[in-house]
Amino acid sequence: MNRYREIIGKANYGLFLTAAFLLPFPQLPIRYACVAWVVGWLLEGRWLSRPVPVKQNKMAIPFILFGLWYLWQAVSYFWCSDKAAWGWIMERYLTFALIVPIGLWGVNEYYNIRQISKALIIGCIVAVPAYLIWMAALFHHPEWESGLHLAEPLHAHADWWTYFSDNVSFFKHRLFLCSVELFGVVMAVQIWHRKKWLLLLTLPIMLSAIPLTASRQSALTICAMMAVGVICMLPKAYRWWAGVGIVLVAIFVGGGILTLHPRMQQFDIEEITEMRELSGEHEARLNIWVIALENPKDYLSHGLGAGQSTNYLVGKYKRLGFNYYASKRYNAHNQYIEELLELGIPGLLLFLLAWASIPLCAEGSGRRTAWLLCTLFAFNMFTDVMFGRFCGIALWAVGIVLILVQCTNAVSGHQARIPD
Repeated sequence: MNRYREIIGKANYGLFLTAAFLLPFPQLPIRYACVAWVVGWLLEGRWLSRPVPVKQNKMAIPFILFGLWYLWQAVSYFWCSDKAAWGWIMERYLTFALIVPIGLWGVNEYYNIRQISKALIIGCIVAVPAYLIWMAALFHHPEWESGLHLAEPLHAHADWWTYFSDNVSFFKHRLFLCSVELFGVVMAVQIWHRKKWLLLLTLPIMLSAIPLTASRQSALTICAMMAVGVICMLPKAYRWWAGVGIVLVAIFVGGGILTLHPRMQQFDIEEITEMRELSGEHEARLNIWVIALENPKDYLSHGLGAGQSTNYLVGKYKRLGFNYYASKRYNAHNQYIEELLELGIPGLLLFLLAWASIPLCAEGSGRRTAWLLCTLFAFNMFTDVMFGRFCGIALWAVGIVLILVQCTNAVSGHQARIPD
C-alpha cells in the first residue's frame, strides 16, 4: 500500500506540475491536464482518512465557500428558464465542486512550492516566443488561415504587430494570457527575490505579453498589483498609511488624466448614460453594462439562474436594435455583473466572500500570494468574465492550490521533502 501511494503521489504531483506549466497555452491541453490531476488526486486515496480540522487548516474555508457558490448555482435550476444553458455552465464550473475535497484533505508531501513556481515560470517564458513564432508563420503563410476563422484575417493588416495583437486571442485570449504571465511574475519575484539576475532575465519576457497583445486591462492590473505588492512588503505599522497614500495618488493621477488628456476633452456624460451602437469612438462594454443593469427587478432577489445571463442580454440587444451585439452574443463582460444577473444579490455576496476569504485565511508567504492573485482577478473581472473560459478557472485552481501548499508549509514549519 505504501508503494502504491508513493507511485500515485508522485504521479499526481507530476500532473499538477504539468497543469501549472500549461497555463499560458491554449485551453484544451490545460483542461485535460487538470482532469488528469484531479483523477490522480482521487486515486491517491487521501479522502479515505479523516480530513484535517478546519481550525488547523483555515485555507479549507475558501474552497468550501466556492463550493457553496457552486451549490447556489445548482439550486438556481428550479427557477432558470433555459435548462440546457444551466447544464452547460454547471459542467464548465464543475472544477469548483471537485476541488473542495482537495482543500479539505490537502495534497501530498511531494508538492514543492519552488518546483511548482518554476514549472509555471518556464511555461510562461516558453509561451511568449512560441506564440510569436506561430503568429509570424501565419502572417507569412496566409494559406494556413483556412479553417481557423480568425477574427481579423491577414488582408486586414498592414503589419505583423497588429496582426498578432488582433488574432492571438483566437488561440489564447489576450487577457487570460497576460493574467497567467502576471501570476508567473508574482511567483518569480517570490522564489528569486535574492537572485536579481534571474529576475532581470525572466521578467521582461513575461511582461512583454502586455504590449504584444495590447491588453489595456492588464496594463491597469499590473499597476494595482505593484501597489499591493509594495504594501505587502512594508511593516504592518505602515501598511494602512501606504494604502491610503496609494489610493490618494491614484485619485490625483486619474483626475489629472480625466482633466488634461486630449481624448477626455471630448468626453461627455452621455458616453456612460446613453446606449450607442458599437463604433470606433465608443467602448462596447459601457453599452453592455447599461443594458444589463437596466431592469434590476428582474434579477436582484435570486438572479435569473446559472447560465442565463447571455440569453437575457441577447434578448435585450434585439429589442433595442443592437443587432451586432446580438449576433456576437456578447456576455456581460464583467464578472460581478454576471454574478448579479445570474445569482442575484445573495449569489454575488457569496462570490465576493469566497474571494475575500483567500487572503484572510492564508498564512505565511501564502498570504502575499493570495493578495496578489485576488488583486489580479479583482481588477480583470471588471472588464471580462474571468470564469467564462476554462483558462480562468484553471488559473484560479492552480493559484489557490499553490497558496494552500504555501500555507501548509507555513503551519508545519518546513518545506516539502523534495529538494530545490
